[in-house]
Parts: sequence; structure tokens; C-alpha cells
Amino acid sequence: MICRPSGAITNFQPYLGTVPVTRTGDFSDVFVTDADGRRMVWTDVSHIDNDAMRDLMRQIVDRLYTFHMNRDDPQFRGHLDRWLAISGTWDDPKLDDALLAVISENEEPDRPV
Repeated sequence: MICRPSGAITNFQPYLGTVPVTRTGDFSDVFVTDADGRRMVWTDVSHIDNDAMRDLMRQIVDRLYTFHMNRDDPQFRGHLDRWLAISGTWDDPKLDDALLAVISENEEPDRPV
């Protein structure tokens, strides 16, 4: 929670909108018609525009950067410790397998020193 953006997703209007009814369970039976008359399956429709996604990603990166740059600061650590008490009921984080795969693909072979 401490690293998630407080405004981007919570203030994103399409995220707050009405969820359509689906009888198939996968939304393949829900359609959207745009202003040009194009009919699209709900799952093919973009629900966030590029500007909103860019803002969201910048906020996440800035939060993570701030977190890492301040993790050794005692005052920041005290604030973080209060969050840790709350986080005991959250799901455990997982390592991102896709990122780990990219890292392992780009590793240089061991070279003698």
C-alpha cells in the first residue's frame, strides 16, 4: 500500500464505472459500440487510455524509487514499520518470473578474474 499510487487508479473513472452483466462469465457476450458505429467485444475494448496508463506507471515508478532511496532513513523506517503491522493479512508477494527470465537471459557467463 505504501508504494501504490494513491490517485491514479482510485481516481480513474472507467475503473469506477458500471461493470456490465455477462451471462457467459467471460464478457464475450458484452459489446460496445463507439461513436463511429464500430461494434467491439468488451474484452477487446481498451479500458484505460495511454495518458492514464503513463501517469499510473510514472506514479508507481516514482513511489518505488522514493521507497528504495529512503529505506535506510530511520524516520522513514519508523513510518514503514507501522505499515508492516497492517500488512500481515495481505497476500505474500511473489517474484516476477518474467523479469527473472529476462535477467537470466542477459547474464554474462562467469569470466575468470
